[in-house]
Amino acid sequence: MTEPCFDIAHLAHVELLTNKFEESLDFFVNIYGLTESGREGNSVYLRAFDDYEFHTLKLTKSDSTGVGHISYRASSQAALDRRVAVIDEMGCGIGWVDGDLGHGRAYRFNDPDGHVFEIYFDTNKYVAPEGEKSALKNIAQRFHGRGVGVRRLDHLNLLAQDVEAIELFMKQALGSRVTEKIVLDDGTLAACWFTVNNKTYDIAFTVDHTEMEARFHHVTYAVDQREEILRAADIFLENGIHIETGPHKHAIQGTFFLYVYEPAGNRVEIANAGARLILAPDWEPIIWTQADRMKGQAWGLKTIESFHTHGTPPAPDDTWGKT
Repeated sequence: MTEPCFDIAHLAHVELLTNKFEESLDFFVNIYGLTESGREGNSVYLRAFDDYEFHTLKLTKSDSTGVGHISYRASSQAALDRRVAVIDEMGCGIGWVDGDLGHGRAYRFNDPDGHVFEIYFDTNKYVAPEGEKSALKNIAQRFHGRGVGVRRLDHLNLLAQDVEAIELFMKQALGSRVTEKIVLDDGTLAACWFTVNNKTYDIAFTVDHTEMEARFHHVTYAVDQREEILRAADIFLENGIHIETGPHKHAIQGTFFLYVYEPAGNRVEIANAGARLILAPDWEPIIWTQADRMKGQAWGLKTIESFHTHGTPPAPDDTWGKT
């Protein structure tokens, strides 16, 4: 057995690009329920009430959509130095950046599909102003009950041309473990779920059926109960938000889910996640076959076609938002 590597502590934040900045910001604050913690340049920094970091979503004004970068926090300065040395040797490093409002210096690098990642250790922990302080000492920010009121960043999903190359990369660069995967009849690795800690996963990669690179599939924030997701569906309905699929239960990873598109077309999920943990140090990945996937989700809902075709930035033949 390969010794588990815990140099990376957790997924820290995701930068999301939007070409409808004000509409996207209104969605994430007033409908999704995040709170603004700062602004700088063309970006607004957002957080859920139980995130300890300064921000978990960086929303950036852009001419396009999709993901800007994905950020992980290292377990220590020494762990960061070890990961940087490994990534440098892999030849995929971009270099150091000064960081932003949420953290100190960060080391950036590319995955095989061209997504930009960064890792850092020095962080700017959130200190709630008077109006956002919780009555409980162990909660970073009060629960304000605005919109859906998501609790914390959970995971994201990216699209890639070669998921097998991604699997090797994630294991080597971040020390990630694979918890579940989809293998098609012809042997193609169609999707892979990774974790750097004891969560079931913090990032997933699925095969991109277009010829585009570095595309985004979705970002997910967690809530406590399934009933909150049912309530979220009504909130989205009343606010004219496109509901893509759900509420329903995933077969893979077992989360109760709801997928929507925010106004710029980036896919966003709400999930009841966290009941399952991967505590076994010698966990063997669960393999899902093509036949398994043809059965649909846990309770039989067939996966909607757009889930395999829509990503951001959108492909030329993606018709969503063009009518």
